[in-house]
Amino acid sequence: MTSNKKRRVMDSMGELEVDEGALYGAQTQRALNNFPISGASMPVEFIKALLQIKRAAALGNQQLDCLPEEISSAIDNACLTLLNDPNLIQHFPVDVFQTGSGTSSNMNVNEVVATLASRASDLTINPNDHVNFGQSSNDVIPTAIHVSAVTAVSRDLLPAIDELISAISLKSDALQGVCKTGRTHLMDAMPVRMDQILEGWAAQLENARALISSTLAHLQYVALGGTAVGTGINTHRDFSAASTQILSTNMGLEFFPAKEHFSLIGSQDSAVALSGQLKTLAVALLKISNDLRWMNSGPLAGLGEISLEPLQPGSSIMPGKVNPVIPEAVAMVAAQVIGNDAAITIAGQSGNFELNVMLPLIANNLLESVSLLSNSVPLLSKRAIATFEVNRDNLNTALHRNPILVTALNPIIGYDKAAEIAKLAYQTNRPIIDVAEESIDLSKKELLSLLDPQKLTEGGIP
Repeated sequence: MTSNKKRRVMDSMGELEVDEGALYGAQTQRALNNFPISGASMPVEFIKALLQIKRAAALGNQQLDCLPEEISSAIDNACLTLLNDPNLIQHFPVDVFQTGSGTSSNMNVNEVVATLASRASDLTINPNDHVNFGQSSNDVIPTAIHVSAVTAVSRDLLPAIDELISAISLKSDALQGVCKTGRTHLMDAMPVRMDQILEGWAAQLENARALISSTLAHLQYVALGGTAVGTGINTHRDFSAASTQILSTNMGLEFFPAKEHFSLIGSQDSAVALSGQLKTLAVALLKISNDLRWMNSGPLAGLGEISLEPLQPGSSIMPGKVNPVIPEAVAMVAAQVIGNDAAITIAGQSGNFELNVMLPLIANNLLESVSLLSNSVPLLSKRAIATFEVNRDNLNTALHRNPILVTALNPIIGYDKAAEIAKLAYQTNRPIIDVAEESIDLSKKELLSLLDPQKLTEGGIP
């Protein structure tokens, strides 16, 4: 899009040059001049949400006789063109680190829509007076945060979580009754079954999903119609309800006008809450990924309890080395999401009087977290959970020698005597049953029954 040819454009601050091929105008160019910071533009999902909001606003204003039908239709058609042509995203280049209200991004969209609408209709459509009619950056940008987040979570993240839960459940069914040594503090503990471990992972994910889903209900309320400070100045009193209904219809998702606009403009509590629930999911994924890495460790000098699918060479110098690359990648995603949440938390505190002034950062980090999770979770499902193999010989070797099995004898011989037997088994490196048979008045048959790892995974007193 950048070229040597320029055209002169003007706004309320004066005249300046813009690339001849750019669809945007003066205010976007000022933002490009003022904020050459990260080189990262606002997320595509966020821009699409802004375009959907401009459509809904134009049609709502037409419905309320605030805009002529020909102007409203031209704006609507221009938005549809931009939504349907991925090549046109280049005309939304404003940096994430811009004015805290997101005014630069709002005006970027207003200018591009106005340019296309004017060209297609032979009308003179103004970015402020027409495309932005009855709106302010201060209600549009918070609305775009909510709309883009609800869209991305509903369309991408929740189905991805469901897929992972399903993959874990299938694996759990396939591994019913397979026992292994449990570990607490990374040290030997009482036995558990593989299906129990997997059920625990699934429960973590189900809890995270429920928390995310419940937070969406708050994000479905939008600030549109509050305009500058929440009072609704310069817009029709029915604009909020009319435009939100059109937005819902166009997007196939339910959105509702805010019960009061002040909190949704002055704060970003719902976005902060969603980010916190995304962090909860990230923490669960980090736990699952690290469990997989530990169980896969070795294969000779580690635990070697499972074998993850080999996906690529693991070293540029050590031939034959294969690493747990998918759990590692997911762990890094989790770290990034946790970091994004910290930034969103700080940004959420920046609601100064009637406006939060870190809105672009909140939008960017929130959508990045949703995208990273949505993309990585299916990989964990398909390339780790579904394909790992259990090394049963390794599990059984450690399982039956585990001195901690003696815990089951506590009700019969007492903790102190059981501890004595466990210590002797460790010192002599002998199976716990052999040591126990020599130390207490129970037959080997009784001990085999009392210390059966399978039974010990079922709880209760032997």
